[in-house]
Amino acid sequence: MKKNIAILGSTGSIGKQTLEVVSAFPSFFSVVSIAAKNEIEEIISQIKTFKPLLVSVASDEVKSKVEAALSGQNVKIVTGEEGLLEVATHKAVNLVVAAIPGALSLKAVIGAVKLKKNIALATKEILVAAGDIFMEEVKNSGVNIFPIDSEHSAIAQCLMGEKIENIKKIILTASGGPFLKASPEKMAKVTVKEALGHPTWKMGPKITVDSATLMNKGFEVIEAHHLFGLDYNKIETVVHPQSVIHSMVEFVDGSVKAQLGAPDMRIPIQLALFGMERKVNRWNVLDVYKIKSLTFENVDMEKFQCLKFAYEAGMKGGTMPAVVNAANEVAVNMFLKNKITFLDIPIKIKKAMEAHKLIEKPSLEEIIEADKKTRELLTP
Repeated sequence: MKKNIAILGSTGSIGKQTLEVVSAFPSFFSVVSIAAKNEIEEIISQIKTFKPLLVSVASDEVKSKVEAALSGQNVKIVTGEEGLLEVATHKAVNLVVAAIPGALSLKAVIGAVKLKKNIALATKEILVAAGDIFMEEVKNSGVNIFPIDSEHSAIAQCLMGEKIENIKKIILTASGGPFLKASPEKMAKVTVKEALGHPTWKMGPKITVDSATLMNKGFEVIEAHHLFGLDYNKIETVVHPQSVIHSMVEFVDGSVKAQLGAPDMRIPIQLALFGMERKVNRWNVLDVYKIKSLTFENVDMEKFQCLKFAYEAGMKGGTMPAVVNAANEVAVNMFLKNKITFLDIPIKIKKAMEAHKLIEKPSLEEIIEADKKTRELLTP
């Protein structure tokens, strides 16, 4: 029996790689609904290839252009936040791939959880902004969360058959990005092109900049706290430039499990789509004989202050992680448009944190309001 999936962010990097996995296993998956933004040609191509019943796009203008190119196709086109919700909660869907960067899909994914749909989770900001609320809904609904991030997928694999109480700590690996060895003078002059030149992973622009600032790793720390129920003092980060070990778990007896693999996102995507069941690899594989070395080093928290701010926000909890997420999203967008410098990104985040009045146990509406106010504060 085929698994019916919805893909939120079908035209993004994770979304397109998800569709590659679907194409490789056509007898296992059916794409029921997709949500995209405004990539008209890509959206049209995906509709023709995968024949979803429902598609959400960013605006009525995009909707009109897509409909004009698809006359006679049996597909419903919807728009906006309500369209996202409709895609995620379609009655035929039983697995939602959440792959839209930012907090835009928060309500849609929570709506899917409430309807007992399993989630293949790539969107960090859902757990970052509203982790307590999201995980409470997951618990109440009894659904499964399958992590797509290579780091959390690695941890989940290392924990198979293990008891949570036997974990001493988890160790999230970071490549260090393109500026691991950069001097302060170089960091002050970083260009957008340089920031988008990640040494090992091919990703979308926002997450690539987050990887360069190490905010991406900071978000993963907050995610790990929620996904695995661990205190922040049991979550460490280490720089591992080769990106071969995707993360590790140390147990109370001193044993350490590490998950290794080729740096190819289709591998953890495939594992998540199959509910953590292993299938034949159609992608890149790791050749251990070609590994020259595996190195590790401490993260310089003063050089990469975004990671430090993420830890601080996670430990404060409440609305603070949502504030950091919103501030980072605004700052990265400004950097990509050459409106601020690379080093201005953590400065903007710190400003938002200092200006925010913490709500310790917020509702979803209060989290969304904190997100909104932060964006207003930092948007020129």
